[in-house]
Amino acid sequence: MSIVNPKTALVSLSDKTNLEVIVSYLVKKNIKIISTGGTFKAIKNITDEVVEVSAFTGFEEMMDGRVKTLHPKIHAGILARRDRDIEELNQKNYEAIDLVIVNLYPFQETIKDGCSFEEAIEKIDIGGPTMIRAAAKNFNDVVVLSDPSDYEKVIKEWEDNDGISYDCRKYLSQKVFATMANYNKSISQYLNQVDNDLHDYNFEKATSLRYGENPHQNAKLFTFEGLEHKNIANAYIIQGKELSYNNIVDADAALECVKEFEEPACVIVKHANPCGVAASNAVYDAYDLAFKTDPTSAFGGVIAFNKNVDLETAKEMNSRQFIEVVIAPGFDEGAIKEFSNKKNIRVLKIDMAEDNPYPGTLKKISGGILVQDDDTGNITIEDLRCVTDRKPSEAELKDMMFAWKVAKFVKSNAIVYVKNKQTIGIGAGQMSRVISAEIANLKAAEEGLEVKNAVMASDAFFPFRDGIDKAASSGITAIIQPGGSIKDDEVIAAANEHGIAMVFTGMRHFRH
Repeated sequence: MSIVNPKTALVSLSDKTNLEVIVSYLVKKNIKIISTGGTFKAIKNITDEVVEVSAFTGFEEMMDGRVKTLHPKIHAGILARRDRDIEELNQKNYEAIDLVIVNLYPFQETIKDGCSFEEAIEKIDIGGPTMIRAAAKNFNDVVVLSDPSDYEKVIKEWEDNDGISYDCRKYLSQKVFATMANYNKSISQYLNQVDNDLHDYNFEKATSLRYGENPHQNAKLFTFEGLEHKNIANAYIIQGKELSYNNIVDADAALECVKEFEEPACVIVKHANPCGVAASNAVYDAYDLAFKTDPTSAFGGVIAFNKNVDLETAKEMNSRQFIEVVIAPGFDEGAIKEFSNKKNIRVLKIDMAEDNPYPGTLKKISGGILVQDDDTGNITIEDLRCVTDRKPSEAELKDMMFAWKVAKFVKSNAIVYVKNKQTIGIGAGQMSRVISAEIANLKAAEEGLEVKNAVMASDAFFPFRDGIDKAASSGITAIIQPGGSIKDDEVIAAANEHGIAMVFTGMRHFRH
């Protein structure tokens, strides 16, 4: 394939990284340099061998620089096919431009800084994309450099081949169209969010997983573009086997739940449901209490912490149970060494903060996709409305708030028993709320945990009083629930009969 040995270069840069490197080389090669605005001034600090674009075209820029390179002398010079258009170019007294060194206004960086809508619109580049697309289209005859990190590579190519090869030009062309795809996508996404409150999803890469929920299902993990924080999809993996589809689903559920708590907390998840949750003054105690909720289900579970894991906790975890995944914002060196004794355990270091640039959840359905906002609804103690004769004690209120946070992450119908910031029993995913309560009782009984004087949280209202009667027979003293049933009066009367304190949140947390 042919070699292109440029004679004329057009340089217009927002990102002036390595400008001196490329300009000095152009001067060495006696390349005619045409430039614009701020780039022209920057090049003048390096060499006087530069022509301002307005002098080249004979056209003064206008509209505060909005129109300066959109001129036929520029674009004819770039787009001219050297095997058929040169005569027409000469008739117009135009010259060929064989090297285009241009990058774009930083639209993505501008909107990250929280600029106004008007500022964002002004950062939509027009001339830059037009020039690099033209050069990329005509890569058979023109070299286009849109990324400063390619300067050294192209200089070496130029030196080695006394010009730029076809393969190199094609690579640089492809890079332009990839850049433009991302650039246009970011603008489209921004306008969708601003004007329509719609969320357009943009992904950086995909990783193939061994399989999906079952071995006969293929699966991939897609990572959102531009994330600054480490969360489940892009976690820092300290050690362990490859994460499976189910590991990732459980890990996400565990992390989302443990982030609800400020004091040291531990969440153990099995099959996407918390099976043990506790908070205490120390990570070790939080793990100990969470594990004791349901040691049987904790086997092979995913464990998440909201604080750093120490050596003592790591040793206890290794001695007690088989672990699939451990997640925390940090690990002491001793803890990492301890987990390394069981090399298959996946140890994930994550940030408790989250970018969440693409809020919402997606669910595939027949013939379409459901999209909804994330369930970020929260309530405080001040939001609670006591509807019974007996008011909850301060200790009951704290436990009810704890239970409410856990219930948000348990599959509906969800019933959660809590005492002293430890889950005592959890009933999940049943068609009947009463059956969920019976499962919570069963779990507590299996582990010898005392339900008497515990509180109960329900993710949605009680449609009948039977749920309250079941709670009373188990020794529950206080209940937190959304309220809103047509049978609320019946349910409240049942709570009063049993001397149970009950509060309404006015908010439900279905999780299907």
